[in-house]
Amino acid sequence: MKSIHAPEVKPAPPQTWTNCKVHNGQFFISGMTAHDLSGGVEGDGSMYDQSRRTFQKIRHLVEACGAVMDDIIQLNVFVTRIEERQEVWRARKEFFTGDFPCCTLVEVTGLATPALRVEINATGFIGGRA
Repeated sequence: MKSIHAPEVKPAPPQTWTNCKVHNGQFFISGMTAHDLSGGVEGDGSMYDQSRRTFQKIRHLVEACGAVMDDIIQLNVFVTRIEERQEVWRARKEFFTGDFPCCTLVEVTGLATPALRVEINATGFIGGRA
């Protein structure tokens, strides 16, 4: 098992979690959010903008694994306002082609920072796209 890092994604604090691991050609990406490298929240705060920025971080980690976004097989999406889910889907369309990954969407009462509206984790196989 190998930990993967991307310079654009702030590493997790020591002894808390790992942002990305690879094992036997499979990658696992922890829940990503629109936190910036200094701990604030990036962008305009909208569900769409936070989703887009979160998918960008996932893409940086996926590419650091040697994979592409279409190698993702499963997404878990946690939102604080389920009625804004279309904004997540709008952002998702900018990062995937063909058959989209399997996906679970869950509304939660809050995330790690009150200003956060979406958190997404991903699992996939390097070279797995058809």
